[in-house]
Amino acid sequence: MLDWSLSPQPIVGAPMAGTGTPALAAAISNAGGFGLFPGGYLSGDKLTEGIARVWELTDRPFGVNLFVPTPVDEQRDAGLLRSYAEALAPVAQSAGVQLPEPRWDGSDDFAEKVAVLEQARVALVSFIFGPPPVDAVQRLHAAGSTILATVTDAAEAQAAAAAGADLLCLQGTDAGGHRGTHRHDAEPNTSGWRELLPAVLAVTDLPVVVAGGIMAAGDVSDALARGAVAVQCGSAFLLTDECGMTDAYRAGFTAPELTEQVVTRAFSGRPARAVRNEFVARFDPVAVPVYPIVNQLTKPVRAAGAATGNRELVSLWAGTGWRQARPGPAADVVAALAADLH
Repeated sequence: MLDWSLSPQPIVGAPMAGTGTPALAAAISNAGGFGLFPGGYLSGDKLTEGIARVWELTDRPFGVNLFVPTPVDEQRDAGLLRSYAEALAPVAQSAGVQLPEPRWDGSDDFAEKVAVLEQARVALVSFIFGPPPVDAVQRLHAAGSTILATVTDAAEAQAAAAAGADLLCLQGTDAGGHRGTHRHDAEPNTSGWRELLPAVLAVTDLPVVVAGGIMAAGDVSDALARGAVAVQCGSAFLLTDECGMTDAYRAGFTAPELTEQVVTRAFSGRPARAVRNEFVARFDPVAVPVYPIVNQLTKPVRAAGAATGNRELVSLWAGTGWRQARPGPAADVVAALAADLH
């Protein structure tokens, strides 16, 4: 199991798919935290390239995150998806893009990426969107990797422990981006990690990392005082030099007039916390729980928004403390978060 003493600061960089970069993961590890490189949405080859790049930038331990495969049911959900596509069509046309034909596959190339990680032998592999498959856990344990599983309540913590996880990431409702709920079609709870932690600690002896709204040194010291072994932070790093934020995302994330947040299925079919923009306002009321097919459907629209700098068409993932994020090197964020610990 990973020796946490190799990471002087109990600060894990959240694996932000689409935004996290090898440079960000490496910078967090180099600063004494623990960087996680996001493997979600990547092919096996792209994951291999990303891991190699992290290793070029750091000799410190780091990890990789994978999405647990999501069962899909075309017969059940095709009608829902069709209705959502019809609603999206005018926006796609206005953006100059075509909506793709659905690919009913929820695997996210999981098997290929587990095989990559068996060879890569990274210090830690984290999982989100379900308990890690037992076979994958056994194979990655044999390769020497520690297994971290994302959970959002005590029942999910028990399922992750039963699957063989070595430690847990307890994600509260304040976290930005996708909720880590084990069922994509379930409504996520609205509890923060402070409310959830006692129940999780009561049902498992596994070490717990907490996530959701961790933006300042006081949040970190509070988490450790409550029994967490570390914190996981994402939004705190979004404006850093090493992050892969698009101009459109940055414009929406920092816009003073955008003040509301919502947990929405509008972009992917899975609940995710975002700053409310025109896309959310229009499509959240009619969004359907068909993940990851909705993510495929909206991808060309989001890509058009990113290419043209249009903040109203992209997913503005953000935790509740997003206004506290500051630009600069990721190392400065790690130092600020750890300021009360020594």
